Amino acid sequence: MLELAPYLVALLVLAAFIAGFVDAIAGGGGLITVPALLLAGVDPVTALATNKLQGTFGSGTATLAYARAGLVDLSSQGPGIAVALVFGAAGAVLAHLVPVEGLRIAMPVILVAVALFFAFKPGLTDADRVQRLRPATFTALIVPPIALYDGLFGPGTGSFFMLGFVMLAGYGVTKATAHTKALNFASNLGSLAVFAFAGAILIKTGLLMALAQTAGAALGARMAMNRGARLIKPLLVVTSSAMAARLLWQVLG
Repeated sequence: MLELAPYLVALLVLAAFIAGFVDAIAGGGGLITVPALLLAGVDPVTALATNKLQGTFGSGTATLAYARAGLVDLSSQGPGIAVALVFGAAGAVLAHLVPVEGLRIAMPVILVAVALFFAFKPGLTDADRVQRLRPATFTALIVPPIALYDGLFGPGTGSFFMLGFVMLAGYGVTKATAHTKALNFASNLGSLAVFAFAGAILIKTGLLMALAQTAGAALGARMAMNRGARLIKPLLVVTSSAMAARLLWQVLG
């Protein structure tokens, strides 16, 4: 037996497919699936946990697609993936212990700044840029706080990783997207492990959503690789702005 009415599950599956497509290109898939779960009557903690389950499949699928295309070397990304996994789990633990109201107020401002950067910064193409941080330094300084934030709160994680890879690692836009999904997958997996331990997941509904998320992510990654920065940049601006609007709406009630 499904945990929810069949028609609700069908709508959630559709939402997961769309979210997987968008998330594989620019991040922000949770902007679609979390509100959908809440509208289906799921309590907030279970909605976040179920979203992590289905979202992990989507980010994993996108990561494999980018890796097969040679855009990300998973072996060389091993340290970053391990760090993101640990800090994603740590953030999920903190989510049960600390209030996140301050983040709800600060994040819209940061996300708008990210959107403006990608909208108006000249020269953001698929060509690599100047590397400001070596990979080891990037892993030590940039990955932990973003992965911790992902487990603790979540919205905008992909945008923050993208910004770091473009500005500090010197990656082109498509390459940055590929590496973002690898780290996002790891932080999702770490936080999912914590939520699974707490038992707050709709397993059957989440797995059905995961199948749809996987299909959407595969399609999204393929389109991102075919069209590159021409597709990724505008979609990243839209998703960052939409996440900021949603968070502001929550703060203002």
